[in-house]
Amino acid sequence: MYNNKKFKPISYKINFKNKIIPTIIQDCDTNVVLMLGFMNEESYKKSIFDKKVTFYSRSKNKLWTKGETSNNYLFIKDILIDCDGDTLLIKVKPNGPVCHKKTDTCWKEINKKNFLFLLEEIISNRFFEKNEKNDSYINKLYKKGINRIIQKLGEESIELIIESKNNNDNNFLNEAADLLFHYLILLKKRNFNIQNVINVLEKRHLI
Repeated sequence: MYNNKKFKPISYKINFKNKIIPTIIQDCDTNVVLMLGFMNEESYKKSIFDKKVTFYSRSKNKLWTKGETSNNYLFIKDILIDCDGDTLLIKVKPNGPVCHKKTDTCWKEINKKNFLFLLEEIISNRFFEKNEKNDSYINKLYKKGINRIIQKLGEESIELIIESKNNNDNNFLNEAADLLFHYLILLKKRNFNIQNVINVLEKRHLI
């Protein structure tokens, strides 16, 4: 495996015996498969050096960097080699639509994050809003400090507990959403995110 901090132009683990190898491109955040291309040893080394995906065009018999005309580059985050050393899986951050037909993927799938991760980005952006006349709820809560955030989380916890004993499913789900929302705010205030919590749970699962 390679990562964006330790790219090295080496290829001894890759079997270029047939000169070109299939290369699967996957979004590193969503795990959605974006496209399939081909690489030869030269395009592979260029990709490592530039940290952007460069393919080998079989029809034009030349290298081409994805995004060289559209600026929709594929910024490399990880490179994985399959068990036979003749297929690559490259995890990237896409800078715009991947397909030449302006779709997110070459299979017309929509490439988007799980909503919880998107909500985290919204919370992060709202923390530092500068428009004082139109402060959002999140921004106002952030400015009141961690004590108020903790208090609000406690209030939402109690409300969820109360609704847990009632038979109104709609109220229960709304209170659960309120609790999760304020939990994400607290995580951000402490400079953590939901992925940090997931990592802890995954480690516990492996014990």
